[in-house]
Amino acid sequence: MHQFYVTDLQQSDTNEKLGHFQFLVTFADKTKCRIFYDKNPDWKISSVTRLLTVPCPICRRDYYCSCLDRFTDEIHREIQDSGLLPE
Repeated sequence: MHQFYVTDLQQSDTNEKLGHFQFLVTFADKTKCRIFYDKNPDWKISSVTRLLTVPCPICRRDYYCSCLDRFTDEIHREIQDSGLLPE
């Protein structure tokens, strides 16, 4: 199992009326991804998209893949445990 260590979380877009939030996440291995969250009333990841800055840490491809979709629960847990989500 792959372990993700979130080092940075930046909010990039929001629609508070609908409860949609978009964040840019940086992991310890410099992988970056865009995470779409829904807050209704609890935070839940709706989508994860890896930004093509470095190869995928799982399959090592340098083009689009959906590997991070399999790890949304682990990524969400790491973000919550780090206390990076806004209230």
